[in-house]
Amino acid sequence: MKKLTQLVYLDFSFNRFSGPIPSFSSSRNLTYLSFGYNQLNGGIHSTDWSSLSELEIVYLGKNKLSGTIPPALFCVPSLQRLFLSQNQFKGNLSDLHGKASSLLEGLDLSSNKFQGQFPMSVFELHGLKLLSLSSNNYSGSIPMSAFQNLRNLSYLDLSYNRLSIDVTDTNISSISFPTFTTLKLASCNLTEFPDFLKNQSSLIQLDLSKNQIHGKIPNWIWKATSLEYLNLSQNFFVEFQRPLENITSNVRFLDAHGNQLQGQIPILNPYDVFYLDYSSNNFSSILPPRIGDSLRSASFLSLSNNNFHGSIPQSICNSTSLDVLDLSNNSLSGPIPQCLFQMNVSLGVLNLGGNNLSGIISDTFPESCKLQTLDLNQNRLGGKVPKSLGNCKMLEVLDIGTNQINGNFPCHLKNIATLHVLILRSNKFNGHIDCPGNNSGWPLLQIFDLASNNFSGKLHLSGLGTWEAMRSNQDKNQSKLKHLMFDLLEDDDQYYYQDEITVTIKGNELELVKILTVFTSIDISCNNFEGPIPEVIGKFNALYALNFSHNAFTGSIPSFFGKLQHLESLDLSSNSLRGEIPLQLANLNFLSFLNVSNNKLVGPIPTSTQLQSFSEASFENNTGLCGPPLKTKCGSSPPKEDSPSDSETGSIIQWNHLSAEIGFIFGLGIIIVPLIYWKRWRIWYFERVDRALSRLFPRLGRETKKHGRKAKQNQRRT
Repeated sequence: MKKLTQLVYLDFSFNRFSGPIPSFSSSRNLTYLSFGYNQLNGGIHSTDWSSLSELEIVYLGKNKLSGTIPPALFCVPSLQRLFLSQNQFKGNLSDLHGKASSLLEGLDLSSNKFQGQFPMSVFELHGLKLLSLSSNNYSGSIPMSAFQNLRNLSYLDLSYNRLSIDVTDTNISSISFPTFTTLKLASCNLTEFPDFLKNQSSLIQLDLSKNQIHGKIPNWIWKATSLEYLNLSQNFFVEFQRPLENITSNVRFLDAHGNQLQGQIPILNPYDVFYLDYSSNNFSSILPPRIGDSLRSASFLSLSNNNFHGSIPQSICNSTSLDVLDLSNNSLSGPIPQCLFQMNVSLGVLNLGGNNLSGIISDTFPESCKLQTLDLNQNRLGGKVPKSLGNCKMLEVLDIGTNQINGNFPCHLKNIATLHVLILRSNKFNGHIDCPGNNSGWPLLQIFDLASNNFSGKLHLSGLGTWEAMRSNQDKNQSKLKHLMFDLLEDDDQYYYQDEITVTIKGNELELVKILTVFTSIDISCNNFEGPIPEVIGKFNALYALNFSHNAFTGSIPSFFGKLQHLESLDLSSNSLRGEIPLQLANLNFLSFLNVSNNKLVGPIPTSTQLQSFSEASFENNTGLCGPPLKTKCGSSPPKEDSPSDSETGSIIQWNHLSAEIGFIFGLGIIIVPLIYWKRWRIWYFERVDRALSRLFPRLGRETKKHGRKAKQNQRRT
């Protein structure tokens, strides 16, 4: 870059450049510099910014740049816009007093690692029109009146720091106060709704989410005719201030989720509203019968996690632009309107789970079906899986678990190559799960849950080997992690719906609020599957959880389980598995849950491995299993099959003890019998004993002689 001395304009944005930014010190005529949206790293001190006296605009956002920002960059006298967002810059701006360019009108340092006290020096930048310091680690308390010094300011974003903004400041003058078009104060410790907003007639975007604002949402907010974006989510609002009739607001995006709202839902302009989220509140009424007529242009509607009751109004199908409809986790009852399954224009997400809906799933899915997520979990739906659901070739998540659906395994869904999640658990399915002629299978399938049904037969699903998502890819890395979601585009803005499901892993229910594409699990527990565990499971080395419990599997625990290096949960309990626990299980370094209880396993539990860290309950009720953590010790020989039992003989003869007793009696008999029947041997024996005793005990020998004489004398007297 040293030879580009006449360079005036340089734009390398939206490429894949990496490495450090070269020096531009010799390009003294440079006015525009943009390297945004690349993969550049390192610092920006290589350029002598003070030499670029003509520089007006610098865009370096969305890179991996780090270090501190040279003060000389702020001091370029012609600088008008400085955008350094979404990098890893750190430090503070405390030394800019009186030095920064007076022409600076746009400063974006958002999503970096700046910290310390809020830089009060920004209030000296009187020409600022845009100021964004969001998503850093700034701290301190700021009175809202301080922004009166920035009269030209129209865009302000201080969200997601550790700041406390005092919006109750009475020193605010409506005459000198900035006229905002965008005001974002999310997570700024606000305690009251900013009253000064009454005079903000030009406000287009307002974000007060994630604060501690209590009370009512003021009705004057709807009088701001220019307001299009309103985010009041995750506060403590209890209701909308009345009256709510004849609202003339042009709000297109309204997010009020995560409050304590109750009462009546405000009806906005049916031809303007695009995004409406009232989820996670305390609404407990029926759905307005004409709700669909007020949402003719809406793309997103979520009323989930409330207590709405009654039926789903038929008018909901008049919302012909809906991309996402989420009415989950309420108390809705009755049948699902058939027209919901026929909304083929745009509907990508239909979530009605967690209600009391009954009837059947209508077999009216059109050939142009664009559903990406269908969640009907935890209802009272019956019937069979409709054949026409196979028309939904873009389906990624299908959750119809915990209902009363019957019939065979839905093989007619085998050609949906986009399927990631299939949950059929806790229904009344039966029969085999093998799908003849299934050559394509589900290459993206990552969560397969058939638990608690009546499936039977051997596990030889023909498409099992095509589940490529169950196999790890060595080229994967953490930077490529993705999760399932549905994107919504509105002009230049992008919103998305986050898929959520509940899985059973490690013996507990786990709610996945983000379904990462690397998370994989198979759960076919509580069925009637039989036969050996298929060898293809050994190829699923990306598997995190495997549950085959409460079936009738036979054979041994395969050694190929040792190849499942990512496995964290393995449940093979309550089957008819035999043989020993393979040593290869010791290779599973991430295994944190294991249950092989209630089988017919034998032999020692492999020692010096993490298997000893599991509880005794993980191995119990296997009569031939021994070793820690079980109390049964290994080493004693088991009884022979042809030896008599206690019940047959009354007791077991201990031959090793009895042989010693017989030997002792035989030896003693050799000495005693001759003494009794052979006089010469008896005389010889006692003489030898007397001599031995007299030598050992001389005194005993004399006493013996005296006693002998006395005896003879007594005999004579008689």
